[in-house]
Amino acid sequence: MPVRPGQRDGIQHDHLANIPEANPYQQRRWVKRYRTEVAASLSSILSTFAAFPLDSVKTRMQTYKYDSFTDCIRHTYKTEKWRGFFRGVTAPMASVTLVRTISFSVYQRSKYTYAAWFKRNFGVDPLVHVNTPGTYPTFSTVACFGAAGATAGSFITLVACPFELTKLSAQVSVLMADRNRTSVSEPATGRTIAVASSYQNKGTFKTAKNIVKHRGFMGLYSGFNLHLLRDTLGTAIYFMTYESSKQILTTYRRDKSPTNPFAVVIAGGLCGVASWALIYPIDSAKSIYQRNCLTHCKGERVEKAPKIQFFNKRMYRGLGVSMGRSCVVNSIFFSAFEFIKKQINALED
Repeated sequence: MPVRPGQRDGIQHDHLANIPEANPYQQRRWVKRYRTEVAASLSSILSTFAAFPLDSVKTRMQTYKYDSFTDCIRHTYKTEKWRGFFRGVTAPMASVTLVRTISFSVYQRSKYTYAAWFKRNFGVDPLVHVNTPGTYPTFSTVACFGAAGATAGSFITLVACPFELTKLSAQVSVLMADRNRTSVSEPATGRTIAVASSYQNKGTFKTAKNIVKHRGFMGLYSGFNLHLLRDTLGTAIYFMTYESSKQILTTYRRDKSPTNPFAVVIAGGLCGVASWALIYPIDSAKSIYQRNCLTHCKGERVEKAPKIQFFNKRMYRGLGVSMGRSCVVNSIFFSAFEFIKKQINALED
């Protein structure tokens, strides 16, 4: 039967009318259910981009010799302009957002699991204690947050390692190919420079592809053991410091809200500084080893990772930059995180 003029449009309008519209109630319910993940994702994007130049300088100072912080900045700007400070920013913008979202999700669930274990075995609920006004940290609260942080840190290493390796490659690719720059470990040779040159001026995904080409798929996990050690210890210290500092400051100031902006900013900065100060030699060993791996092909002998020495000055190259960066990043991150969570919680059901 032929379709009369206008009939087809009527059919289409009827069809569209039958498509269910998104329910605002369901959207709010979904956002509330995953408020930790939503807040972590948005806060990560903001904080990562804001402090990335400091991260880039930190990595360069760890893996190459510079006279000072300002010397590193001057050389980077002279040879690569402003782009050099943001080289490789795509990888951490994606990876840090993904990693932080997973990390906070795992931490949140682990925190409740360990709190339930403490209550079952010792009759003490760390989460009830920490949210009670006028209280200070105890062994149970510190242990609960530390265990939950270590669980989250060890879990996210599987996701973070390839992203962090591509970021490191982008940050030091120009230096790796420069015969005049001296590495803190292996001396440059014609062969290593040729391999290193292949990483220059590549985006995140092309860098990952290049790593697989030279070192195979498992090349993306070069330095995994050191990365696992760093993230397990670092994340445990990170959450222990944040939660405990926030509780101390809230009690000291006699605030009723555990998310007072002042307490959040200070606790966020402290947790970043404390975690980096204690794990920095591990991170330096990881960066040096991964840098060496990037200058060799699969099957070639790579010099072993330097010994982790907590009292060796050389292992703390770029520590000041890293601590400053971490303080800025985490102050911004936790301020945005707690603010976004509070706004989501205030949504009507």
